[in-house]
Amino acid sequence: MGLTSHKVLALTVLIAVVMTAGTVWLWPRLARRTWQAVLGRIGALLATQLTVLAALGLVANNYFAFYSSWDDLLGTGETGPVVIHNKADASGRLLVETIGHASVKGGGAMGREPSQSGEIRKVRIDGAASRLSTEGYVYLPPQYFQPEYAQRQFPAVIVSTGFPGLAENLITRFNYPGAALKLLQEGKMQPTVMVMVRPSPALPQDTECEDIPGGAQSDTYFTKDVPAAIQASFRVSSDPQAWAFMGNSTGGYCALKLAMRHPDVFPTAVALSAYYDAADDPTTGDLFGGSKQRRDEANLMWRLKNLPQPKVSVLLAGTKKGDGNYRHDTEAFVDAVQAPMKVSYSMLENGGHNFETWSALLPSSLEWLSQHLKVPNQTV
Repeated sequence: MGLTSHKVLALTVLIAVVMTAGTVWLWPRLARRTWQAVLGRIGALLATQLTVLAALGLVANNYFAFYSSWDDLLGTGETGPVVIHNKADASGRLLVETIGHASVKGGGAMGREPSQSGEIRKVRIDGAASRLSTEGYVYLPPQYFQPEYAQRQFPAVIVSTGFPGLAENLITRFNYPGAALKLLQEGKMQPTVMVMVRPSPALPQDTECEDIPGGAQSDTYFTKDVPAAIQASFRVSSDPQAWAFMGNSTGGYCALKLAMRHPDVFPTAVALSAYYDAADDPTTGDLFGGSKQRRDEANLMWRLKNLPQPKVSVLLAGTKKGDGNYRHDTEAFVDAVQAPMKVSYSMLENGGHNFETWSALLPSSLEWLSQHLKVPNQTV
């Protein structure tokens, strides 16, 4: 049974309840002053605490999706690039493989017909340049299926979770499709194709969207492979002005960094509770091959102060209180931005580093994003 299985959770909770009840029931017998009774009390307390902590840990993991499998948790999964070859188009570009479908729920969903609420497709996106592959979801707005839009191209945004997060959370916890559909119906957002993924295509490693020397080329995957595969598979514009990157936490850091590094690919970025320097912990390993220059270039504040600022527009969204140093780091980032780079920011008074906060920031962030997406040529 998988780590996030409801059966595993139910079994663990049951064991915790039985251990707690058993400890209470047996405690009078363990109250003696013999060494056997002392060891029994210690053993009962340890077993009860471990099972209760395990149950609480599974509940937290199922809600926040820190780890998606036992391999993720134990670090025993495949660490190398995963290469899956799919059908290519006439030019040799890899197409996105659809491996499932889901209905749009909540938000502005009006029915199951794609022409009414759009469609969510579970996909596998292969990388021709990076040789990486990952699974995610593509949301196609209702206009994509309407006859009057048959010759139209659409803007596209890559949306990333935090690490290790599940791409599914972007649907079940954030409900990006439902939020976008509601804004579309209110005339606050243009029909947009959303590509929803995790921030690392080389799990269980947290690649921080870097091209790692001798390792996974995640920067290349997101800036070359994913746009190329999506453009080959769906009616989306190839013009950079029609593309953006958006994410929360690690995904937000990736959005800012990839836009600042590749303004010709993502001239627009939205970051929800992002941080501004690459993480350095056991999940990342050595991302920079020991190079101080590469590490510096992954620090967004260093880039602002030491490199020419790119012509991009970014939105920073977060909270004034409750999310660590986010406010101070964001204010420092905003103060350091100079033309031609443009920065906007949106902050709630209170909120944590969690789905509730990010969901509250989502509608205004999507509306801002849509205002910056442009499709110069609306015909195929």
